[in-house]
Amino acid sequence: MDLRAELLKSIWYAFTALDVEKSGKVSKSQLKVLSHNLYTVLCIPHDPVALEEHFRDDDDGPVSSQGYMPYLNKYILDKVEEGAFVKENFDELCWTLTAKKNYKPDRNGNSIVSHQDAFKLWCLFNFLSEDKYPLVMVPDEVEYLLKKICTAMNVELNSCELDDYLSQEPQGPGGLTVWQFLDMMNSGRFLRGIEQEAISMAVEEVYQEVIEDVLKQARSSHGYLWKKGQLRRNWSERWFTLKPSVLSYYMSEERKEKKGSIALDKHCCVEVLPDRDGKRCMFCVKTSSRTYEMSASDTRQRQEWTLAIQTAIRLQAEGKKSLHKDLKQKRREQREQREQRKAAKEEETQRLKQLQEEKERKLQELELLKEAQRQAEILLQEEEQRRKQQHEEMQRTLEIQLREAEQARASMQAEMVLKEAEAERQRKRILELEDMQERLQEALQQEVKARQDEESVRYAQARLLAEEEEKLKQLMKLKEEQEEYIIKTQREKQVLKQEMENKNKCLEEAQKQLEEVRVNRQRVDQDVMAAQRKLRQASTNVKHWNVQMNRLMHPIGPGDKRTNTSGGGFTGYQPLLSQRDSSLK
Repeated sequence: MDLRAELLKSIWYAFTALDVEKSGKVSKSQLKVLSHNLYTVLCIPHDPVALEEHFRDDDDGPVSSQGYMPYLNKYILDKVEEGAFVKENFDELCWTLTAKKNYKPDRNGNSIVSHQDAFKLWCLFNFLSEDKYPLVMVPDEVEYLLKKICTAMNVELNSCELDDYLSQEPQGPGGLTVWQFLDMMNSGRFLRGIEQEAISMAVEEVYQEVIEDVLKQARSSHGYLWKKGQLRRNWSERWFTLKPSVLSYYMSEERKEKKGSIALDKHCCVEVLPDRDGKRCMFCVKTSSRTYEMSASDTRQRQEWTLAIQTAIRLQAEGKKSLHKDLKQKRREQREQREQRKAAKEEETQRLKQLQEEKERKLQELELLKEAQRQAEILLQEEEQRRKQQHEEMQRTLEIQLREAEQARASMQAEMVLKEAEAERQRKRILELEDMQERLQEALQQEVKARQDEESVRYAQARLLAEEEEKLKQLMKLKEEQEEYIIKTQREKQVLKQEMENKNKCLEEAQKQLEEVRVNRQRVDQDVMAAQRKLRQASTNVKHWNVQMNRLMHPIGPGDKRTNTSGGGFTGYQPLLSQRDSSLK
């Protein structure tokens, strides 16, 4: 988080405090006063001409935050120089404006957190809050800050109780606001039974560590550090404070009289020295220009200081100005990675759900295909039965017509036999008449008439033969129609059979697709198991680095003292320090 972003967070609180009507706009007169105060605390030369020009009175009315940002960026933030002003004074100005409106401690004076401690907690909240407006602090950062404060008081935080509180407290989008956080601290739910002085000391220690980048400072319970002078070479007791770029020392713990400082860079190093000159637990800080020798009160204090100085040198080598800014960025990246893993897991779950739905849909389609096949078979059987009945009925009709035709033919043949017999009788009669021709003229005329009758009979016989041929033709035509109908029925049967084969092929293809879906599901299950193994591995790595970081951040308990049989006070602790240095590397 750069300086501009840090300043904008505090200015945002001041701007919203001036927005009395909560309309997102502030009057120009109030913005003039705010800008003048920002010029003062940020040690920027005043530019009243630009101020009046930008906020000249017109009919536009109040100014929104978007309208104020161009002036704020151009005339204030662009001119700010890091180290040219006291950031605590800047934060106090913005805190004074916003606390007067929003901070509501116990009116009876029973607040657990003092007003000064509330200011420091407000600064810590701004440092750990997300870079989004309105400013909120995610639950992970709330737990981190509470753990830091409880660790400074040697008290263990009840994480379950914190989770219950956060689940019951109505939160904004993304986390707690600073006023909810201060109300939580004043409620005493997590700090019950602890004196206000202890809370103030813990808040001060966390404030110096996080906001002022104090990596290490001597505590009264452990005493001061002894430092060897450069000119007089005498030993003096000094109060030391370590920041990432400098190791400062003062006359006393009030830090009113600064005696000097040691600039740290990537070329510096810290070494443990053997006891000499009546001093024990010695170590030195080597810079490019000088070596500073110091002595701690005990081995534990020396180890804490050497580890802290090595951490500062490592930050300088990596080009980092603040340890906690780096740690905050890492925690944010870990949260983003967790969110990404969670989103990936949800996406995978959604994909599995879609595959399951697709499988169920395929099964339903398969069932529908089976049902359609059964219905088609039933319809085919019904159609076959109907066609068979029609064929049988038509065959019976044709057989009846054929029997009738045969009966008609038999009757015609019987008629022809009778006609032939009649013709035979007529011929006999004609012979008789020919015999009688000479005798009777009338017999001749009768014979001529008989001949005419014979001709008419022959004509009738020819007509009957023609009718018989016509009946035969009709019979043959009916027979051909029957054969054509039988062929048509066979073709329709083949078409139905082909449709059944096509539907069977579709069913086989659907079964193959179902088998492919099952194989894809097994493959997806394997991918999910692999992702879970990677997740467990990542969790193990995170726990491992958390352990390593806790070793860097928390004091290390003293080891068992061993008797130095070789005459030197340094040899007995050399393995422990070597092991600690290797773990740091």
